[in-house]
Amino acid sequence: MKKTICLIAMLSTTSAMAGEKCPLSTAAANHQATVLVATAAQQDIVDTAAAAGQFNTLIAAVKAAGLVDTLKGDGPFTVFAPTDAAFAKLPKGTVETLLKPENKAKLQSILTFHVVPGKVMAADVSKLSGATTAQGQQVSVSTKNGKVMIDGANVVKADIAASNGVIHVIDQVLMPADKDIVATAAANKSFSTLVAAVKAAGLVETLQGEGPFTVFAPTDEAFAKLPEGTIATLLKPENKSKLVSILTYHVVPGKVMAADAAKLSSADTVNGEGLAIKTSGGKVMINDATVTAADVETTNGVIHVIDSVLMP
Repeated sequence: MKKTICLIAMLSTTSAMAGEKCPLSTAAANHQATVLVATAAQQDIVDTAAAAGQFNTLIAAVKAAGLVDTLKGDGPFTVFAPTDAAFAKLPKGTVETLLKPENKAKLQSILTFHVVPGKVMAADVSKLSGATTAQGQQVSVSTKNGKVMIDGANVVKADIAASNGVIHVIDQVLMPADKDIVATAAANKSFSTLVAAVKAAGLVETLQGEGPFTVFAPTDEAFAKLPEGTIATLLKPENKSKLVSILTYHVVPGKVMAADAAKLSSADTVNGEGLAIKTSGGKVMINDATVTAADVETTNGVIHVIDSVLMP
């Protein structure tokens, strides 16, 4: 027991670095260990990260974004902290560009996307499917083979305590969505018919608005299931009101993530009519359509991909 106490004391004193014999009594060693733990716990998230030595880029970014005082606040905060090696994975010049004063707003958006309000320890994180960040968008959480992933980043070290929260170390920088619903759909070749329909219906500006909106988005293959000639007919100017009715039947006001949708039995659409929601075999069904991909984040809402067109 004395050897154990002595080892603790040796690990925590500079005299041990010099190879001196342990001079501390059991009581003194216990006291010093307590002092060291207390000192560590008194450091806030910023100071804890700065002392670690592997978050130099993160600290520089926090300073450039003007978030030091915020992350030194009462909190509590849960920070998914990318290491210097994680930042080094970004395309060349990305960090330097983000640190420029004119990009402060974008940098703030990225950094707050790494912060979740409240103190969420690893044991609790692993039970979640997602978490809403201080930035407003949600990060996905998954656990595989005992490893926790935040979006596409691995948690390589967890539960680093700070006086105003906790830090979990990740191996990639998380990037929030930077496109609205229309731009996100337009960037995906699977939604060319949907985007054409949104334009023909005059709904582009609406779906580029603040929202938030939840869109159940049929793919081109989903539209191809309709009777021959249906799409061409709907895209005609004289059928605009009918097209608007169909498209708004795919939109639910507010931001409903998959985990929340799975708990519902129905949802009211912008069209005014309701959608039936059910979960079968681990799959979420919207009326008779299956959700094939969920939680596609945008700046003004979320997209869930479906395999059939919904008809009001």
